[in-house]
Amino acid sequence: MPTATIAEDDDGIRLDRWFQRHTKDISFNIVSRWSKSGVVRLDGAKAGPGDRIAAGQTLTWPEELPVPVATRPTEKPREPLSEAQIEYMRAMVLHMDAHAIVINKPPGLATQGGTKQPTSVDAMLDALQFDAPSRPRLVHRLDKDTSGVLLLARNAKAAAFFSKEFAGREARKSYWALTVGVPKIAAGTIDAPIGKQPGTGGEKMQVDTEAGLKAKTRYRVIERAAGRAAWVEFLPLTGRTHQIRVHAAAIGHSLVGDGKYGGKESYLTGGISRKLHLHSRRLVIATPGGGTLDVKAELPPHMAESWQMLGFDLQLGDIEIVEPPPPPLKKRRLSSATSGNRRGERRSRGATDEPKRPPRKK
Repeated sequence: MPTATIAEDDDGIRLDRWFQRHTKDISFNIVSRWSKSGVVRLDGAKAGPGDRIAAGQTLTWPEELPVPVATRPTEKPREPLSEAQIEYMRAMVLHMDAHAIVINKPPGLATQGGTKQPTSVDAMLDALQFDAPSRPRLVHRLDKDTSGVLLLARNAKAAAFFSKEFAGREARKSYWALTVGVPKIAAGTIDAPIGKQPGTGGEKMQVDTEAGLKAKTRYRVIERAAGRAAWVEFLPLTGRTHQIRVHAAAIGHSLVGDGKYGGKESYLTGGISRKLHLHSRRLVIATPGGGTLDVKAELPPHMAESWQMLGFDLQLGDIEIVEPPPPPLKKRRLSSATSGNRRGERRSRGATDEPKRPPRKK
């Protein structure tokens, strides 16, 4: 019977996924039939298609099908990276450990490539392999024009763990943005379903209360530049495409530089950059080793210049949001939480029209 030893790179994946990676003729149905008859085994024990495999285990299966090959048949060879590309990618690294690499993605660089995106983070991940047996893996995405914290998993087991954290909404993501005008409610939750806008080929989203997917975003105004613009922190509680951009536009304050959702009104005068002002500032997520990863990324140059021009104090940005306890039940009002607000906007308990500031040093 053919035999293979599970490599480190395949640690933690499903058995059927191993066959999908390394063979071209063994499908899930075949593995399932083998499992029922007991002829596919891990370390001599019966194994099913959904069983998780571990590095070092010995896998055996019937010999009537081809022996697994070293690489996936559909995988195309990648062009070797230039020294400039390697240096470019490594300059982005904010954090690296046995499980993860975190980079500060610049605006204008796509996370994944395509016919219109020949250059991307994914295309240059070989530069971040370092001493690992394989290149790191993407576990979430940022829009091309959004900058900031992007997490990469260094092996398959870590990728499965981090993907589960993101899918379960356990990770905390904080974004900094500059809005056109100042939200009337200084802190709250935008609760508005999001769906694809018809006729755009899925490239543009919209608030869709009939068929959209559930989408929630918390926000708070950190500082304001008179009534012209505001520095706003957004904390998405769900992960829909363009969620922050759609929700900001839904409350009447699109992001500066976001012509797709704000039109001409999203471009401010007075020397403010026309680039999108949206930055993934911070990520807090559990790690496979039982700890917590907490990483921040500095603003890209065009946003840093706008912050300086508008006189914003960066020290105000990382104040933790503390939810006040709810009022006693007998004192609660029964009026609508969204009365007088724009679509989907809801005031947080205890929110005021002025952002909280740290106490002055004596």
